[in-house]
Amino acid sequence: MTPSKKPVLEIKGLRTQFFLHEGVVTALDGIDLTIYENESVGIVGETGCGKSMTAFSVLRLVPHPGKITAGSIWFKGTDLTKLTNDQMRGIRGKQISMIFQDPSTSLDPVFTIGSQLGEVISLHQNIYNQEELNKRIMRVLNLVRIAAPANVMKQYPHELSGGMKQRVMIALALSCSPSLLIADEPTTALDVTIQAQVLNLLKDLVRGVGSSMMLITHNLGVVAETCDRVCIMYAGRIVEAARTDELFGKPQHPYTKGLLAAFPKLGEQKDELSVIKGTVPNLMKPFPGCSFVERCDYAMEACRRVRPMMLEVSPEHFVSCHLYLGGGEKTDVS
Repeated sequence: MTPSKKPVLEIKGLRTQFFLHEGVVTALDGIDLTIYENESVGIVGETGCGKSMTAFSVLRLVPHPGKITAGSIWFKGTDLTKLTNDQMRGIRGKQISMIFQDPSTSLDPVFTIGSQLGEVISLHQNIYNQEELNKRIMRVLNLVRIAAPANVMKQYPHELSGGMKQRVMIALALSCSPSLLIADEPTTALDVTIQAQVLNLLKDLVRGVGSSMMLITHNLGVVAETCDRVCIMYAGRIVEAARTDELFGKPQHPYTKGLLAAFPKLGEQKDELSVIKGTVPNLMKPFPGCSFVERCDYAMEACRRVRPMMLEVSPEHFVSCHLYLGGGEKTDVS
């Protein structure tokens, strides 16, 4: 990363656990992640790997009975894990905003779009004059390219299409020009055409507002189009991190290679797509070594016993794998 770039978010050794009657589930197992100014970073992995929990941990919104048990989350020089709930409320929405997965469940059905936008703007920017508030609402709706914003202000969420509701969610998130925007699967509920529009809109807005973005998705195509860097997550750990072009061109971790092999490519004909054998491990059972060991074709004895460290295999390309650490002889773990 260019030395002139300053980190907006630095996550160090973050562990988030859920304390259930059946046992302890380690949703995040010591992750390290840095996002710099004006940078878009993609967090990729299959369902249950900890992508959304990373976002909830940053915002200190981990649902009960979960809690952050180790590590730190530094945002512009402040450790968020040390702040009180009142102090965090001053950061959420104003300095760190989030676009949630499903806009239909994120917007309040009994309030108009204008009143919901107005509440966020007045709360974080102390604007209570209705005329000035309406101008701000119109400005942010125009920012996300909503047609007829004066009419949309008066409408309720159920009167809008899925794409328009997602644009309203983006408007809510960007209404206070946050330093960090977290987008959690922002195109999941949209058709392909609207997905492309929303992604292009996000890219343009992040550049225009000067925010950094954490984009959470399982869609590699979305990451390729949107992000500067990519972090691959598996079972609560980051196993590979690199610039987007580097990761797609030279994947190093066996899990990353498996993901890319399973992704269909235009013009390539296959009788069937590649799959990654096995299933995600039970996060209630601690594993001292590599979390991918049971599904890996290259597993070595050390993979079961020792957690692989992050190694920089090329400039700004990090991988957590014993293949690059001289872990020992390959062994069959099937």
